[in-house]
Amino acid sequence: MPDQDSPAGRPTRTLLHTVAKLHYVANLSQSEVARRLGLSAATVSRLIRRAHEEGIVRIEVRDVATTDAIADEVARRLGLRAVLVIETPSEAGTLAALSTPVGQLLRDAGLHRGSVLAIGWGHTVWEVLQAGMPRIPGVITVAGSGGMQESALHFQVNEFVRLAAEQLDGVPKFIHAPYLPSAESRPAFLADPTIRAHIALWDHLDVALFGIGLPHSVDLARGRTASTPLDPSLANAAGDVLQHFYDIEGKLIAWEGEKRLIAISPSQLRKVPLAIGVAASPEKAPGILGAARAKLLNVLVTDARTAQATLDLH
Repeated sequence: MPDQDSPAGRPTRTLLHTVAKLHYVANLSQSEVARRLGLSAATVSRLIRRAHEEGIVRIEVRDVATTDAIADEVARRLGLRAVLVIETPSEAGTLAALSTPVGQLLRDAGLHRGSVLAIGWGHTVWEVLQAGMPRIPGVITVAGSGGMQESALHFQVNEFVRLAAEQLDGVPKFIHAPYLPSAESRPAFLADPTIRAHIALWDHLDVALFGIGLPHSVDLARGRTASTPLDPSLANAAGDVLQHFYDIEGKLIAWEGEKRLIAISPSQLRKVPLAIGVAASPEKAPGILGAARAKLLNVLVTDARTAQATLDLH
């Protein structure tokens, strides 16, 4: 080649750059580079070595971030009290694996007889409960919302409460009312002495454990149920916590059913000392980000893949 060597007998930086690009970027072997440029294989090998020496080629082996490092970064960026991150299992079982850090949080919370734990519904919470909770005798478990007209187990919030109380050796407090009653029937449900007494526990929560919903458009695409209301105002909802919807910036979105909900309110959630959101799906990154910005949770339990997706979105 005309510019293979400079007057001083050294290869030009243009040639070094060309050889390096063909080898490392175009992924050509050294012999293929040699044939393309009309050089010997020995010359190409020498030019690649020279490209390294002159800093044209730099090889970086990036450290794999530990789950603790990822957790600290998510907590810092989202302004959360704590974030616990597990390795993403290569096989099914991620949701159940979240039970270990959740159990540790409950053990470290100093709960005692009479402490109040609210339970939300959903796939993730159900799997966490199925995997087991630590024994903390006398803890009161209460539903975080009324029930839903759905047959699937992950909608049966009173069953969640029963199971959690059984595992904790606690005391279950059920709410026998729909989560979204009619405007006419809601006052009657709230006037019931037992329901009223159990809902009053929401003002005295020590811990709340709940899932984080998918972006509303994704949830609808997966098949609408009673838990995914068809309301045009929710088109841009990034996610929900106990049917309180919000955008990715954390602004709560008013929707038709909001005033009829029987569920822990956003203001009550913001007062809970340990408001634990559990989620494990990169698709939930917008929901996690919005929930944190809305201050509906102060602790996140998730897996490494979801944590990284949340960081990438932030």
